[in-house]
Amino acid sequence: MIDATAGNVAPSPSSRMKPRAGLVLTGGGARAAYQVGVLKALRDILGRPTQNPFPILCGTSAGAINAAHLAVYAEDFARGVGNLLEVWEHMRCEHIYRTDVPSIAKSGARWLASLMLLSRTNAVSLLDNTPLSDMLATMPFERIQSHIDAGVLYAVCVTASGYTSGQSVSFFQGGPGLEGWERNQRIGAAVTLRVEYLLASAALPFIFPAVKVHREYFGDGSMRQIAPISPALHLGADRVLVVGTGRQSSDQARMRSNVYPSLAQIAGHALNSIFLDSLMVDVERLQRINRTVSLIPPDKLAEAGVGLRPVKVLFILPSQPIERLAARFVHELPRSVRFILRPTGALNRAGSNLASYLLFAESFCRALIDLGYQDTLAREAEVRDFFAGT
Repeated sequence: MIDATAGNVAPSPSSRMKPRAGLVLTGGGARAAYQVGVLKALRDILGRPTQNPFPILCGTSAGAINAAHLAVYAEDFARGVGNLLEVWEHMRCEHIYRTDVPSIAKSGARWLASLMLLSRTNAVSLLDNTPLSDMLATMPFERIQSHIDAGVLYAVCVTASGYTSGQSVSFFQGGPGLEGWERNQRIGAAVTLRVEYLLASAALPFIFPAVKVHREYFGDGSMRQIAPISPALHLGADRVLVVGTGRQSSDQARMRSNVYPSLAQIAGHALNSIFLDSLMVDVERLQRINRTVSLIPPDKLAEAGVGLRPVKVLFILPSQPIERLAARFVHELPRSVRFILRPTGALNRAGSNLASYLLFAESFCRALIDLGYQDTLAREAEVRDFFAGT
């Protein structure tokens, strides 16, 4: 397990000295059901609080949708978590993308025509996520500003990736005094959040269509997001709880294979690189910076004019490989989706990584929720320590 007391450092402007906890929810398609299990456990450990324990909410991809939902119901944390549970425990693929045969056939034909250069029109996406768009359109986004004005929420942020600029853009809505930021290939922009930002953040590459926001098309925020925890720190968090949707095993022996990897294996590997690697690199960077700063006396930092502060970080990641869990449920994908995935090898155990991102099936989501719940309860002491003194 990753050390839960690992720390980070961040600028400490005087306007952000008030202690604020941040929640960072990463991406991963259907894997984001794991985050809901973690939130359920946090709710129970904290005694089903009405008060929102996370004034700063940051999300990417499917995690952006979960974060925005919590922001909409920031006046009652227990209620917000309960609503998320209601959605994810009854999740079906058709709630996220169209699964009817005509829609699948139309998308497949467009892809085939584009690949064979038979059409001058670019293939938009493999799947049509209109159902997700319709579902998000019912969210009362206007409540977010009301919660900010009332002081129960300080900031909420969703991150998307620009296909033209290549920048990772964190769109945030927050309280007075918050300003945008600009770093190498990543910026923060103040906006009033709406459906388009969530759809852009959750637009899985190749699978869901890119979304035009302002002057540029955006896709899944996990792409090129080299520092997933950074937005929470820019928004003023002094402690951050990060919930991932997978982990790269560090103790797995290299295995010999004489079979060429399937398309699903390659695609799953690419998606893991997008959704998992940057978080794990950020974890290592945080630990390394923390060790370095701990060797420098505070008075020396002050003399040098380095305005840095320690940030407590708690990481909660799945204790089991999610792709192995997905292999048990791939048969519950709609028949039309299984038809287009079968040639790629995604229905086999070796290719279940790809399927896990699209497996918005009730049984799989419930299994992930239970895993997240049990993983968090097993670390109850660390959770209580994270909130100690707040």
